[in-house]
Amino acid sequence: LKRSAWLAPAPHRLNSGLPVNIGVLFVPQQEAWVVERMGKFHRILEPGLNFLIPLLDRIRYVQSLKEIVINVPEQSAVTLDNVTLQIDGVLYLRVMDPYKASYGVEDPEYAVTQLAQTTMRSELGKLSLDRVFRERESLNANIVDAINQASDCWGIRCLRYEIKDIHVPPRVKESMQMQVEAERRKRATVLESEGTRESAINVAEGQKQAQILASEAEKAEQINKAAGEANAMLLRARAKAEAIQLLAAALAQQHGSAAASLSVAEQYVNAFSKLAKDSNTLLLPSNAGDVTSMVTQALGIYTTLTKPQAVKTQEQTPPAREDPQPAHTEMLKAEEASSS
Repeated sequence: LKRSAWLAPAPHRLNSGLPVNIGVLFVPQQEAWVVERMGKFHRILEPGLNFLIPLLDRIRYVQSLKEIVINVPEQSAVTLDNVTLQIDGVLYLRVMDPYKASYGVEDPEYAVTQLAQTTMRSELGKLSLDRVFRERESLNANIVDAINQASDCWGIRCLRYEIKDIHVPPRVKESMQMQVEAERRKRATVLESEGTRESAINVAEGQKQAQILASEAEKAEQINKAAGEANAMLLRARAKAEAIQLLAAALAQQHGSAAASLSVAEQYVNAFSKLAKDSNTLLLPSNAGDVTSMVTQALGIYTTLTKPQAVKTQEQTPPAREDPQPAHTEMLKAEEASSS
């Protein structure tokens, strides 16, 4: 029989050939010998010792019961998106029924091979190019199911079908590589942007926490500073009050006014000695050298401030003998005499 040009040649049948009937035959393991008697099917010889009638019985077919591996030749197929692919595969078969394999089809292996090629083309026509690479397992399973449905009457069962190579046209391959590179660049850009966003978020969170901590630290510092200043003011006020009390007690004692006059005179002399040291501009009174008048003026101010308190004291105490001369006048005269 002449086959079409696109059909692959029939694969070699894996059997031990047709033995000659000599009456006593030994059938090898995993082989089935189909015997015809006078041109009609008689029986199938089992492995081991068998007896036949010479001239009447003839061994017509020898079927191998082992698993058969058949290479499916490379063929072209068009996908759903009109891309032509060159694809080949490997087919794994096993003869399940020697009678059907002998009388159901002329060449069972060749028939199954052609069925696998046509099924492969029809299944590839249902898928796009991207799905062909993603769904190779489902494609193999669909081809096996289609082959088993058709080869059941041939006594052959397809165990597995595996696609070996898928050859894509060069231009399509270049476009696929460009697509892959673009997808990788996209993922890299997305990852970089996500990293930048997370970095900005982390920096913002850090700045926020830093500002919160800084404000809390400043608040605590201000509170501590205010508390310290308040304590210092209280201490200064208490010290000043105690100093005033001590000064008042000292002035109330005998000769306290004289001591105050001496202290004022010393402070005046010290202040006068520091003139013209800090700056070149000087403001001097007309009587800068008259220490007595300056002390008298200071004591007069002091007397004016203490006079209301003295009046109140006199109102509370009984009147005493009037002194013909004020005490401070005598003090002033004594100081003038001492200064002269």
